Amino acid sequence: MKPAQLFQLLFIFVAAVFVYGFVATAKEGELRRSCGALCSLAPNYAATNRVAPDFELPNLTGQRRKLSDYKGKAIILNFWSKTCQPCLEEMPSLAALARSLQKRGDVVLLTVSIDESADDARATLGPILGPDIPFEVLMDPESQVVAGRFGTKLYPETWFIDQDFVVRARVDGARDWSTGEAVALVDSFRAPLTCGIDFRRGRPDGPDAGLCGESLD
Repeated sequence: MKPAQLFQLLFIFVAAVFVYGFVATAKEGELRRSCGALCSLAPNYAATNRVAPDFELPNLTGQRRKLSDYKGKAIILNFWSKTCQPCLEEMPSLAALARSLQKRGDVVLLTVSIDESADDARATLGPILGPDIPFEVLMDPESQVVAGRFGTKLYPETWFIDQDFVVRARVDGARDWSTGEAVALVDSFRAPLTCGIDFRRGRPDGPDAGLCGESLD
């Protein structure tokens, strides 16, 4: 083989290695962006194999709402009760999240109270949030939806449902929802690369679990 041909082959090989490395680095960067919010939020459950159960409940003015009314949008669904102190503690940050989403048409924040009546829910939220409640409150006093459809027994609990009505994550317990992680998680649902991380019992699993710094045993 002539030196010129050998040099040409060597150049092609080096270029191929460079391109492969660049593509791999770019893909890893995109995966980190796609998975970053999920890793930071560290939900108790995350996967893509469960469709959200539909339901219909009245809101604070008595109008009935179906969860499927919001299909096509990402849904953040929060379950709470006046007897749950952590629920009340996270309400201001939940309200801040709701206000940050008001100008967006692709995501909605809904809450479901298991308290006795709409008056009861308003009396609970009023001293915390004032007269302007920035999110829809649905009433489920007998917990037919919260416990019966979603299996929730401890509060607060927050579900993330994507625009295709697939449950993507469940967060147990109170969080500071004003940090931006919830919005980033919702935005990741439309990311070009699907995040290959599930969460079980609050720990990451799946081919990309290493991006969270740990994996299930």
